[in-house]
Amino acid sequence: MSTENTNRGARKVRKGVVVSKSGAKTVKVAVSYRERHPVYGKVITRTKNCHAHDESDTAKVGDTVTIMETRPLSATKRWRVVAK
Repeated sequence: MSTENTNRGARKVRKGVVVSKSGAKTVKVAVSYRERHPVYGKVITRTKNCHAHDESDTAKVGDTVTIMETRPLSATKRWRVVAK
């Protein structure tokens, strides 16, 4: 059997930079993406901040991490760190 579970839809995976260590086993990750402005057409960089669960508690501010969508873990945490 493959590592992908066929019962559920594919989970979102994003790469980002740890910008804050907010409590035990929680990090705030800034995920940047580029998109074209709807009116002017200029390419702009947008950033979203995601709270992610870091089970091993090893990620530090400035690290580039890969996060994966998961079930709600708290009021704000919907992501978990899968690779550092």
